[in-house]
Amino acid sequence: MTLGAAEYSGSVGAATARRNALVLAVAQAVVGSAAPVAISTGGLAGTWLLLEDKSLATLPVTGFNVGVALGALPAAVLMRAIGRRLGFSSGALFVSIGGLCAGFSLIAEAFWPFVASMILVGCGNSFTQQYRFAATDGVPRDYQARAIGLVLAGGMFAAVIGPQMVNFTTGLFRPAEFAGGFFGVSILGLLGVFVLSRLKVPEVSAVQADAGPEEPARPLSEIVLQPRFVTALLCAVGSYAMMSFVMTGAPLAIVACGHSKQIGFFGIQWHVMAMFGPSFFTGRLIARFGKERIIAAGLVALLASFAVFLSGVAVWQFWLGLVLLGLGWNFGFIGATAMVAETHRPSEKNKTQGFNDLVLFTTVAFSSYMSGRVFNASGWDTMNVVAVPIVLVCLAAILLEARRAGARLLTT
Repeated sequence: MTLGAAEYSGSVGAATARRNALVLAVAQAVVGSAAPVAISTGGLAGTWLLLEDKSLATLPVTGFNVGVALGALPAAVLMRAIGRRLGFSSGALFVSIGGLCAGFSLIAEAFWPFVASMILVGCGNSFTQQYRFAATDGVPRDYQARAIGLVLAGGMFAAVIGPQMVNFTTGLFRPAEFAGGFFGVSILGLLGVFVLSRLKVPEVSAVQADAGPEEPARPLSEIVLQPRFVTALLCAVGSYAMMSFVMTGAPLAIVACGHSKQIGFFGIQWHVMAMFGPSFFTGRLIARFGKERIIAAGLVALLASFAVFLSGVAVWQFWLGLVLLGLGWNFGFIGATAMVAETHRPSEKNKTQGFNDLVLFTTVAFSSYMSGRVFNASGWDTMNVVAVPIVLVCLAAILLEARRAGARLLTT
């Protein structure tokens, strides 16, 4: 996928942009493998560690998401101070240390240290989440969605690497059968440090020198109160939080319905592949049909996944529902991310992106925490029913924004 030189006028060169996208995609595949490992095994490991209160079983997954939320603003501040390359390398190192601590916590059969270790892995993952924004640095606005999609496409490989690593290392440290997966996360984090050392993201000042005089940075309140930003954040939160809410409970539901843990692992693998695989073409779809339509399609896919989950508990229904859940997240999240990227100026990017991820992953952390409690209190069907009205609200918001966008085009 290439762009002509003219399209890069006033921005980074085509070769540099492609190189950065490739480096970030590889880092997404390597360091990003921590996320499917945490998601697919965190709840099951929590169930194994807890003897009595199984409602806390998904707390390790919540800890991972809390770490992402806690790290969002510090990650943005650190990268503003030392740059993307060193900042991302630091995040990969956090993931490595957190994976090592998680593995030893499981061997020691220590629940709360395991939760704390997952928080540290999540803090490292907060840097990983900003790979998608780094892909847009100095890149023309009409190419930003494609750049984001290319980087997130690396997550498709993470979908294979993470669960397969758990599957092949199961039993290496019995009775702590999940410890091997987290030791693997530690190794991948170190590999990510090396990969990210090859990154050459342009400094903001260099981009501004090509683009012209810098516009003054606006107060954060002014940026986040823009209707387009509010809609983008709402759809990102709705897509991600409801996906996390249902997906976190899925491995527990699969096992509770009499299926094996391996069915749960492979279900999450197909889910994560559906999350990231479409990224190869999501950017092109956004360029052709617009952000609003793709976000709306993603929200409809989420509704379809809930319907499949409610239709039965066979293996194919779990797997099909998880695939639709991942596809809905992909369209909704990439579209919303691209929409956020067009609401701020270069001088405002760090604080805007940090605020966006703080709100986003705080909500995701809460949704993953409530997943275990709702599942144990009311069951799998209730979880899917609860998610429907929230997604419908997001769908109404994006349709309203589409009307506003159409009206703006008519007046220009």
